[in-house]
Amino acid sequence: MTVELIVAIVGVIVSLCLEYIPKFSDWYNALPNTTQRLIALGIGFGVVAGAFGLGCANLIVPYWPCNAAGGWLAVSAFIAYMVANQVTYLVLPKPQRHLIKAR
Repeated sequence: MTVELIVAIVGVIVSLCLEYIPKFSDWYNALPNTTQRLIALGIGFGVVAGAFGLGCANLIVPYWPCNAAGGWLAVSAFIAYMVANQVTYLVLPKPQRHLIKAR
C-alpha cells in the first residue's frame, strides 16, 4: 500500500465517522457546509502533518522520509485525502432526521 492510498482510506473513514456517529454527527450536520468541509480538511491536515512528523522522528522512516521528497509526499498525500474525503462527503446519503413538529 502506498502512503497516498492509506491516507485516502483515512479520508473516507473520517467522512463516514463525521456523518454517521450519533450525537457527534448531530453537532456536525448542524454546521454550515463550508464549516463541515473545513473541519474535515483540518483533520486531514493533522493526520498528514502528524505522519510527516513521525517520519522526521524516525518512527516511520521506511514510509515517510524527512527530506524534500517526504515533503512532496506529504503534499500528494494531503491531496489524496482531500479528494477521497470530499467525494465521500458528496456521495454519502444524508441520514434522515426525524423531527417532531411543534403544534
